[in-house]
Amino acid sequence: MVTVRRAQDRGATHIGWLDSRHTFSFGEYYDSANMGFRALRVINDDRVAPAGGFPTHGHSDMEIVTYVLEGALEHRDSLGTGSVIRPGDVQKMSAGTGIRHSEFNHSRTEPVHFLQIWIIPERGGIAPSYEQLTFSREDKLGKLLLVAGNESKGIIHINQDVKMYATVLDESQQVTHSLAKNRYAWLHVARGSATVNGKTLNAGDGASIAQEDEIKIAGAPSAEVLLFDLG
Repeated sequence: MVTVRRAQDRGATHIGWLDSRHTFSFGEYYDSANMGFRALRVINDDRVAPAGGFPTHGHSDMEIVTYVLEGALEHRDSLGTGSVIRPGDVQKMSAGTGIRHSEFNHSRTEPVHFLQIWIIPERGGIAPSYEQLTFSREDKLGKLLLVAGNESKGIIHINQDVKMYATVLDESQQVTHSLAKNRYAWLHVARGSATVNGKTLNAGDGASIAQEDEIKIAGAPSAEVLLFDLG
């Protein structure tokens, strides 16, 4: 069963420098029917104006993943980490027992567009940590690339039973993911449009997937898609 959540049905926050769309309840946007999906708690689709950004603030007991689509996002945190996150980068901050950080548009002339994803960790009280890896467009083109999870080496480590895949699909390209018994999936179309088990999704659309043996994703005509395989 594929249940689609359309981009236009998401919540929204507009505060001058920020245009944010919320797949699930977040901040002042509350929807009791959309509080998250399995361990996936937040998918925010954020656009930050030049020189705009989030001043220093705190988090705890959350796995926070950032996936930049356009522009560059500057990050600083209480662990002493300072980095710039660009398209192709996947960044994770395990907030654990507590961390403070800030995020700003690295450019004073160009906007930045990114997804911020929150995943509830398998347990509380984890030591805070930071990771950032780069996966090129070629790495993802025409294939479903595992970029984060709780087991494999060479990917971002998530403290939860979740696997996060990314794919870039040109027209006529298709990828297939086998969904094991008692597993669930959430799919988010970051850019373009795709067909998912016969249903057409456009940029910003998401879908929960359950009781499906296979998930077939095709570019229609092109797409960048994230897929979360969840316990």
